[in-house]
Amino acid sequence: MPATRIPAAFDRRTLLRTGLAGAGVLGGGLLLSACSGNSGSSTPGSSAGTSSGAAADFGTIALQLSWIKNIEFAGEYFATENGYYEDAGFSEVTLLAGGSGSTTAEEIIISGKALVGLSAPIGTVPSVLQGAPLKIIGTTYQKNPFCLMSLEEGTPIRTIADVKGKRLGVQAGANQTIAKGFLKANGIAESDVTIVTTGFDIAPLVSGKYDAHMSYITNEPILAEAEGKKPVVLGFADNGLPFVAETFTVLQSTIDSKRDLLKAFLKAEIQGWTDAVKDPAKSAELAANKYGKGANFGKDLDVEEQTKEAEAQNGLILTEDVNANGLFTMTDELIKENITSLAAMGYTITADKLFDLSLLEEVYKENPDLKTTFDIPTASAS
Repeated sequence: MPATRIPAAFDRRTLLRTGLAGAGVLGGGLLLSACSGNSGSSTPGSSAGTSSGAAADFGTIALQLSWIKNIEFAGEYFATENGYYEDAGFSEVTLLAGGSGSTTAEEIIISGKALVGLSAPIGTVPSVLQGAPLKIIGTTYQKNPFCLMSLEEGTPIRTIADVKGKRLGVQAGANQTIAKGFLKANGIAESDVTIVTTGFDIAPLVSGKYDAHMSYITNEPILAEAEGKKPVVLGFADNGLPFVAETFTVLQSTIDSKRDLLKAFLKAEIQGWTDAVKDPAKSAELAANKYGKGANFGKDLDVEEQTKEAEAQNGLILTEDVNANGLFTMTDELIKENITSLAAMGYTITADKLFDLSLLEEVYKENPDLKTTFDIPTASAS
């Protein structure tokens, strides 16, 4: 059954656009309340302290998702289904769906409505540079999902050299920032291409209005195949602009005052995502038939499409470094690459201002059995 394309106005990439634009409000009340210590209140995210030898009792926390409840959060579904959150000491982990026009994860965290938010460095860094006390403590995607998708039937763009002279369909807002960063990182002048402002529907690409469409590896190529087209994908992560995505973002004050809670949460997340990447079909069933039922803006998700997206998603999550170090970890080299990529997109920051991977290091040191050797997809998602 062909996938139902999400209307342009509701595409998840609009979240990155609002994420960058919305960062401007952080100079006001939200940032002030975070700095005044309100984020440490006993509302969502509060926890009972654990004494030596006592069972953890962290109560209820909220996790702000970066988009509607679809396959992207399969690990969270498994952590709920299989009792990993409960085993970690949580009576409940409330999954707060995102969506078009919703407040950014960063703003939700700062306001105290969620303890943890799923975002990306490109979404978090503007807030941090304006003084928001936020840190990234882990990442689900080792590779960002952005790509240029062209068509074999049109003008296929297989290499960086092929980009010059082409017409690129790019959505307004953050996607143009990312696209220009991609060009800069590869030594391509903006004058060497024609950027056509477009929406998220691939129809203009199919009709030949431009040569490549800025896309998500896990989404538009699958939609193109469903329409009988042969997509050609040039991934940003493996072609000059590596940065991670679906990052776990928290307040510095949470790291300082609720370290044990965050470590328990990360352990449950690792367990959930270990199950999810091993079973794309079950992940799709949970997304389409339970957690995300009716979430596709009033429509149900398609199990077949969600399964394909889960398989493609594994190509962003699983790497040799993940097999060596564990899910959600980042090597020093990957962190450096992210800082370089952010600079190409116009954001200068040091790693220590944005990342704190020390909690994950402790989690794996205390629970070495969490490390799993995964079958890495042979066909790269990029």
